[in-house]
Amino acid sequence: MDVDLVIVGAGAAGIGAAKAARRLDLDHVVVEASHRIGGRAYTEHPAPGIWFDLGCHWLHSASRNPLTRLLVPYGMDVQKTWHWRSGIFRNKRWLDGKKAREFEIKALDAAAELAGQGEDIAVCDAYDRDSEWAPLMDYWISLNHSTDSDQVSIRDMCAYEATGENQDWPVKQGLGTLIARFGADVPVLLNAAVTRIDYSGGVILVHTKGGDIRASRVLLTVSTGVLNAGDVKFTPALPAWKQDAINDLPLGNHNRICLVFDRDVFGVYRRDTATFFDDDDPPMNFCISPFGSNCAVAVTGGRFADWLERAGQQASIDYARERLVKMFGSEAGRHIENATVSAWRGDPWIRGAYSATRPGAYGARHMLAEPVDEKIYFAGEATSENFMDTAHGAYISGVRETLRVANTISSNDRNPVHPEAMARELASC
Repeated sequence: MDVDLVIVGAGAAGIGAAKAARRLDLDHVVVEASHRIGGRAYTEHPAPGIWFDLGCHWLHSASRNPLTRLLVPYGMDVQKTWHWRSGIFRNKRWLDGKKAREFEIKALDAAAELAGQGEDIAVCDAYDRDSEWAPLMDYWISLNHSTDSDQVSIRDMCAYEATGENQDWPVKQGLGTLIARFGADVPVLLNAAVTRIDYSGGVILVHTKGGDIRASRVLLTVSTGVLNAGDVKFTPALPAWKQDAINDLPLGNHNRICLVFDRDVFGVYRRDTATFFDDDDPPMNFCISPFGSNCAVAVTGGRFADWLERAGQQASIDYARERLVKMFGSEAGRHIENATVSAWRGDPWIRGAYSATRPGAYGARHMLAEPVDEKIYFAGEATSENFMDTAHGAYISGVRETLRVANTISSNDRNPVHPEAMARELASC
């Protein structure tokens, strides 16, 4: 097979790249190591009327997120007013969370000031480590970046372009469902893991478990977890500057635990979330009765997510159950009829959740996005400098790199197109 472009990976970035390639009349093929498309966007259906995203769940920065254009045509429902840190159970009593929120705002303001001054320290060094609320802030950072606060660059965190309050929307039928539907018309070679890319000659040879492909360009949308593990071999080896960028963007971990109940166990509690937080255990946040369903979803991040994943699925379920019982009583523990747990670190085709820039390595995302010899291109959430760690950041990056490839392949003059503009156009078709 001979093509202009091989797109490696059929997650949000690969789907965006394929749709852009079709729009730009590039002869292309998409190869995917897994048996399904979607990558870290994956929805399961644990009970009637309940959809559970094992991976990405939020339509972040909704006013700029091109994927929001798919909601109406696909009949998807979202919750636009979301107070996801509303209830805190602190040392056996409920708090309104006001003091925790005040600490968080103060910490983020301090981080933004330091980042604006060019400081590239670890996020944890931006706020008072002696505060009783510091461990809770550390927990939120571990969820947002899938990496603990001592391992996250403050400048990278502050580079994210948030779009204001109530701009992060959970999707009832699952963001994984939405992305799978969006990519359903993209031809993909499944179960075709790429093992080696030889770009030593004029034509690139892409070796896959489904056969070999000859191409002019290759676009890699695989995670930095896969790249760091050396699962894809390169001939010649990637240059040192590229490998440094990959190393400076390690993949953290973020897992979700869905507990389904046979009845309403939360009674008069009608807040969106509840956070268990005491002096003896790591915090754990629960989404309570999402979209009115009889379920709760717990989330873990960073080192704790790795530890709990290694302990096993049942250990994760038991850990979440114990904290729900402490908050809501024994009824919450007796009426669990089903449970589903993600385990992203153990997924061989991804090896984690999403990337975080190491302290002192700000700029790694830009370097990761730079092509090698105008032959090997890179996309994915780790290459997004303003929407990192998100599905739409990955999607836009796939469009961005395909535009770059098209401009190197064709000698025809092209009108410059902004990647976000094309991403919105493709999501409107």
